[in-house]
Amino acid sequence: MFAKAKSLGIFGMNSFSVVVEADLSSGLPRFDIVGLPDAAVKESRERVRASIKNCGFDFPVSRITVNIAPADVKKEGSVYDLPIAVAILKATGQIKADISDYAFIGELSLDGEVRGCNGVLPMLLQAREDNIGSVFVPYENRTEASVVNGIDVFPVKNIYEMLRHLSNEMVISPCYRDVEYLKTEDEMLDFEDVKGQKNAKRALEIAAAGGHNCIMIGPPGTGKSMLAKRLPSILPEMSFDEQLETTKLYSIAGELPNGVQLITRRPFRSPHHTISAQGLAGGGHSLRPGEISLAHNGVIFMDEFPEFDRRAKESLRQPLEDGRITITRTGGSVSYPSNLMAVAAMNPCPCGYYGHPARQCTCTEAARKRYRDKVSGPILDRIDLHIEVEPVDYEKLSSKNKEETSAEIRKRVNRAREIQRKRFEGTDISCNAKMSPKVTKEFCVLTDEASNLLKLSFDKLGLSARAYDKILRIARTIADLEESEGIEISHVAEAIQFRSLDRKYWSD
Repeated sequence: MFAKAKSLGIFGMNSFSVVVEADLSSGLPRFDIVGLPDAAVKESRERVRASIKNCGFDFPVSRITVNIAPADVKKEGSVYDLPIAVAILKATGQIKADISDYAFIGELSLDGEVRGCNGVLPMLLQAREDNIGSVFVPYENRTEASVVNGIDVFPVKNIYEMLRHLSNEMVISPCYRDVEYLKTEDEMLDFEDVKGQKNAKRALEIAAAGGHNCIMIGPPGTGKSMLAKRLPSILPEMSFDEQLETTKLYSIAGELPNGVQLITRRPFRSPHHTISAQGLAGGGHSLRPGEISLAHNGVIFMDEFPEFDRRAKESLRQPLEDGRITITRTGGSVSYPSNLMAVAAMNPCPCGYYGHPARQCTCTEAARKRYRDKVSGPILDRIDLHIEVEPVDYEKLSSKNKEETSAEIRKRVNRAREIQRKRFEGTDISCNAKMSPKVTKEFCVLTDEASNLLKLSFDKLGLSARAYDKILRIARTIADLEESEGIEISHVAEAIQFRSLDRKYWSD
């Protein structure tokens, strides 16, 4: 007796079609699973056997061979429990219905309950692409599954419920719901809570308008973390494609919150400085996305930046330049998107008070140098904006004057982003920070005065070619904020200001 059931798998960001084949033959009772299964898939034998029996169905006493095709691709996780059970029940004639247009996804408990699993959203998108008519998914995954239209998605709680639907005894309604129906507005932190720090706010506005990375340097308690946590409130709203891609990443990583249909807010990830390089970049046995990828289309904030492991910091190099991160391990190689804004924060020295107007630094020059040398030149060169966050005096802290709100700043950011959208229409460039050197040369045309100032600064500050390009892109963003067609000397002067802080602290 032979039968097969369709399913889907995940490798990196990509989903692929799977066919589960079950063959029952005479011989000593045995249950084998082939097709390059990992340990979790092999353990399906016991889960499937117990769930079929405990749901009141007959488990065949014969030689059972299950093949999960394609056989040359490694199968991981417990997502194949349900299709294996369906293939066996079909082979034994306990399922009479035609299941050729169905796919099955889900883990089984010993009593036949269908449990949730990771990666349901990208698997459903692949099923739609493969013209599969209907997919059974775990009831726990019904919210994210409801995003996909053009395909019937049936959420089921247990095997018995699924079989009753297949036999038309009980019809399960597809779980598609309009995305806008579930969209909610969560309260966000606002820039009006931050007193003073006009220069830092201006820098973060430029960063948001052009998608630039930045590092904030200042003594403890000056508001570096407070400013960074409010950055998402001035970023443009996510497009539907961005929401879908971000939700796919969170679904694959198992980080999608319960009851969330689609991630509509830009992610803000703030890993602790003790995180490993693997936790930041991703990897492990299942090549899981790390914090860098989970910040895709959003912000990753790295507080106490020098205290991060050197390998972890250096893992930022590729994503900051390419917008993708490639993870290669024994199990294969995957590439995850990481189109993010990196925001780092650090003190100027171990005690934190070097250059403080009122407090004395207690560190030796050698200690300060060791601390700053934890941030390598190549990483610092890849960060667009260098921001000095100074202590706020009592008058500003106690002032009753209202600060500018995030909504007001966001209006200017949106206008600048709209200019960039029109500029880069028809390309894969999303903002000024993502311009290639060729595109930078095309769109960052300076006036003669601005060009002379940049030449003087390049020679005096000893800037690299990368820093030169970054100054041009920052100046382009400043000009966009002022809705200026050309890049004037004032735009270049402000851009240079945000690239010279490393000369103050790393000059030795």
